[in-house]
Amino acid sequence: MREGLKFDLVKYQKDEIVGYKIYSKLSSLKSVSEKNSKILKKIAEDELNHYNILKKYTQTDVSANPLVVLFFVVLAKIFGVVFCVKVMEAAEADAQESYKSISNVIPEAKKILEDETRHEKLLIDMLHEERIEYISSMVLGISDAIVELTGALAGVSLALQNAKLIGIVGVVTGISASLSMGSSEYLSQKAEKSSHPLKAAFYTTIAYFVTVLALVIPFFLFTNFYYSLALMFLDATVVILIFSFFVSVVKETSFKKSFIEMFTISFSVSIISFVIGYLARKLLNVNI
Repeated sequence: MREGLKFDLVKYQKDEIVGYKIYSKLSSLKSVSEKNSKILKKIAEDELNHYNILKKYTQTDVSANPLVVLFFVVLAKIFGVVFCVKVMEAAEADAQESYKSISNVIPEAKKILEDETRHEKLLIDMLHEERIEYISSMVLGISDAIVELTGALAGVSLALQNAKLIGIVGVVTGISASLSMGSSEYLSQKAEKSSHPLKAAFYTTIAYFVTVLALVIPFFLFTNFYYSLALMFLDATVVILIFSFFVSVVKETSFKKSFIEMFTISFSVSIISFVIGYLARKLLNVNI
């Protein structure tokens, strides 16, 4: 076997053993349903089988990088198994093309390719994870919190010009708004005869409240409200970035479009509110 081909096969072999370790770990997580666990175990078995097929040609043992395995397990615990698996499957798209290119040299590569394709079909059945089912509720909570609170905080910043006071206003406004948004979501889901309106309300409220915390904390870290305002906008950008990526992976939509849309709306409202706050301070002669 030529050296270049062996090098490639060893690389594919390592990818397969890493996949085996990750899918095996994911299948044993307590948060994974029995149905999803069976699917993950089956995929893990296929990955191990692929590893052994390649080993016949390379005559080499390779091991999985424990840090890579740990990273994906932590990723699954934070963002959910479906998100983690979709990230892995996206990475395997290149591998499928690679197996096509060596199928004329390695006959078993066709079987590996068929297994990889089957994985995608099996993964569709995994989309029954609670946090994914209520992703629209989380989108509602996070997007509303960013739009409303960045606008409100930007508006009162110039009017009050006191970082801690602005932060307190943000906390009170944010808690009230999160409870209000949760109640509205509950009534909306109930009117649509949703099977779990209370869960939808819970996810909306929690998403809203966590976003509120991220946005108001800067006002308790600095005395200069301009620094606090700048860090708040940075926090808002990070939240939008992370959540847009999460949604784009799970829903298989455009990350760029989702991010730009949410970013533009949020910051446009903030700029308008900032101008309104400035005008209010001048017209009403507010001095605090």
